[in-house]
Amino acid sequence: MKIPRSTLEQWQVLQAIVECGGYAQAAEALHRSQSSVSYMVAKLQEQLGVELLEIDGRRARLTKNGEALLAKARELLGDAFLLEQLAASLAEGWEPQVGIAVDSLFPVELLVQVLRDFEPWAKHTRVNLEETVLSGSEDALLEKRVDIAIVSRVPPGFLGDVLMDIDFVAVAHPCHALHTLGRELEVDDLGRNLHIVVRDSGTLNPRDHGWLNSNQRWSVTNPYTRLEMLCNGLGFGWVPEHKIRTQLEQGLLKPLPLRVGQRRKLSLSLIVANPEVAGPATCRLANLIRKVVKDGVEHRPLCE
Repeated sequence: MKIPRSTLEQWQVLQAIVECGGYAQAAEALHRSQSSVSYMVAKLQEQLGVELLEIDGRRARLTKNGEALLAKARELLGDAFLLEQLAASLAEGWEPQVGIAVDSLFPVELLVQVLRDFEPWAKHTRVNLEETVLSGSEDALLEKRVDIAIVSRVPPGFLGDVLMDIDFVAVAHPCHALHTLGRELEVDDLGRNLHIVVRDSGTLNPRDHGWLNSNQRWSVTNPYTRLEMLCNGLGFGWVPEHKIRTQLEQGLLKPLPLRVGQRRKLSLSLIVANPEVAGPATCRLANLIRKVVKDGVEHRPLCE
């Protein structure tokens, strides 16, 4: 195994000479003697066989070769400091990775805010995010793929905190046949029209969610695909109201005038998979989810 002839300490001394303007200033900044600073740079140049500094008046200035080499050395020094910070984080118990499964019903603007607030605390923690439908988050918990899950149903063996209620509304395009009837709609009216639903992403205990009596029922895997289909006049469906505010305002979708059952409600809960042994990163992320939901933050600007 090859061992580098130069050391990070030598490159740090060279950087200090350049940034401080000279040997004496670097020695003071590094709390070293001027002779040791001079020796380390001389030794570095000898080991590399390249002149790194030249004296310009009273200031030490990098040569062209010195500029190229110090640029790379700065990257190495930065990586070394990051490595030490990572070690410190691990020593404090911060997990190198946190997995989170989030039901697609959870408002994406709240999720983004949670992750924005989490990022400064977790410079050395990798986040693995699974976006799920129906029982998908339950599968992730049961298969021990995640540390945190936002679910629409708490599976047996777990405890969850209710985060928020999601309101669903039955909608279709304003020009859809159901809107042209000009009266309150009954169950039979829906049964004669195409119902579009989002398929469960879970496989262990899949759920068939929603109204099941339509003769025509299409399933898609992506909620946004279903939304595009509805906005383009294809079928009807119960959709989370917070996901379609813009479409309702723009007249792309219109609530169906159902005599009963136009609106539904579903609760989302937060589950920490192993609360007794959860590390600081998991606990921090879970607490941020609770806080952001409680505050009702929808989207804070990057610059305030």
